[in-house]
Amino acid sequence: MKHFVSMKNLSEHEILQLIKLSDEFNQKEIKPFEKQLFAANLFFEPSTRTKMSFTVAQRKLGIEVLDFSTDNSSVKKGESIYDTARTFESIGASLLVVRHPEDNIVQQLSEQLSIPVINAGDGKGEHPTQCLLDLITIHQEFQKFKGLKVAIVGDIKHSRVARSNAYALTTLGAEVSLSSKTDWQDETMPFPYITIDEAVEHADVIMLLRIQHERHQGQTLMTDEQYLQSYGLTIEREKRMKRHAIIMHPAPVNRGVEIADSLVECERSRIFKQMTNGVTARMAVMYRLLQDGGISHANGFNQRSAVNSR
Repeated sequence: MKHFVSMKNLSEHEILQLIKLSDEFNQKEIKPFEKQLFAANLFFEPSTRTKMSFTVAQRKLGIEVLDFSTDNSSVKKGESIYDTARTFESIGASLLVVRHPEDNIVQQLSEQLSIPVINAGDGKGEHPTQCLLDLITIHQEFQKFKGLKVAIVGDIKHSRVARSNAYALTTLGAEVSLSSKTDWQDETMPFPYITIDEAVEHADVIMLLRIQHERHQGQTLMTDEQYLQSYGLTIEREKRMKRHAIIMHPAPVNRGVEIADSLVECERSRIFKQMTNGVTARMAVMYRLLQDGGISHANGFNQRSAVNSR
């Protein structure tokens, strides 16, 4: 694996290897890389969970984080993202983590640079490391993917999380369905649409999505309460979920919009567990990329045997 920019082309075995590696990082003492390594986190969009969990993951692996802020960089002088990325490559960065509002920009960079590039979210494209932590959370709960019914609910059209998860879960054998307002549906995604009321009775996993207000400029949206009652997870709907079903959300959460406030930390919720898993998920990706690039690590983690998905 040279880069990590999309879940589309990863095999079942490759995804399961990363899940297993993340699990090993949870269970074993982590020794840092012996070689001095640098990571540049190039975030051109606001982020809390993704950026901070990458930073924590890098420090746990002994990777030094190169400081970057668009407000204090040559981006303000008109420098292109390519030239910014090439600058970090030239001064010795071992890998780049990139979040950008433009679709497919990270894929383009991965084809232009010699060091590993990780997609931390690109426009309405994909968010593969968020997807990986979601998969880890589901596997911790059910110890399998095959036959699980997962409903992804919310702003499908504008969600990179929905796209990455739908493709990866299908690869792993889960049954994916989508639920959304009609005008937020994405017909390019080959998955069936169901209502939120069908979803809560049908699914083992309800994966809610944030309304992406920043991508709805100029549009008139319904009130928060109207959206919750028509398309969100209310207290009444939660009561109709399967006994073992869980609630997920990539966050940030709009409490009282896509989910009732009291359900964010209810017994079914795995929202904060997802955040915890974000650190080891990103450790696994960076470890794997650096190992495949020929950089050895003091720990002897076993990457060859994948977890059983059955």
